[in-house]
Amino acid sequence: MAIQVNDCEIPDAAVAAEVQHHPSATLEAAHHAAAEALVIREILIQEARRQGIASAPRALGAGRAETEEEALIRALLDREIAVPQPDEPSLRRYYDNNRRRFCSPAVYEAAHIFFPAAADDTAARARAHRQAADTLADLTDDPAAFPRLARERSACSSAEEGGSLGQVSRGQVLPEFETFLATLEPGQICPVPVPTRYGYHVVRLDRREGGRQIPFELVAGRIAAYLTEQTWNRGVAHYIRILAGRARIEGFAFTGAAPLQVG
Repeated sequence: MAIQVNDCEIPDAAVAAEVQHHPSATLEAAHHAAAEALVIREILIQEARRQGIASAPRALGAGRAETEEEALIRALLDREIAVPQPDEPSLRRYYDNNRRRFCSPAVYEAAHIFFPAAADDTAARARAHRQAADTLADLTDDPAAFPRLARERSACSSAEEGGSLGQVSRGQVLPEFETFLATLEPGQICPVPVPTRYGYHVVRLDRREGGRQIPFELVAGRIAAYLTEQTWNRGVAHYIRILAGRARIEGFAFTGAAPLQVG
């Protein structure tokens, strides 16, 4: 049965074309999300036309512009959704309740000696692990030999710098590598070979600078934009539910769960 919104039919072909914009765990879920997005779009366009709103497409940059229907939806929501700007107490309350979100990432100074081995090469990984373990044994007797051993044994270009990686922060090294860095004390050599998808590493942490709290004044604008967007999203969702309750929708069970994309 074709989907009907009041007197307008949404063709199956339109739903099929929309599916690509709604990646989901299953094709059925993607199909439902696509259909719901088109139902929402049709509800809003019909309401904009009922109110006599004129379509004035805006340029989007890079030679692109809104379609007439996108402009109608934007103009309707601009008229119907009032979003109060959050006041400073609201911004500070959000900042205080989410302080961990507003910290600069930890910075590490570290060095490593790298023994490569592909993740699916069992023999190479056993060999790399053995080489890393032997190097750790040598360093137990003489930790100061780290730069020399890096130059002699490491397969990384950092070998020329005695294994030094310089300063690195979150996201600049492999997650499994960073996990070990976070557990070490400055000056400590990790007592076990560090495995990554690329091989094994002998790791030394030279310095750690913990993430610093970013002052409220520097993030107040970002918080205001986030809270305003959240309020707008809730307002739009509520408005769509009201319009859907008034509309005659056939051939589809409307839930209001699909995200709206305007422009």
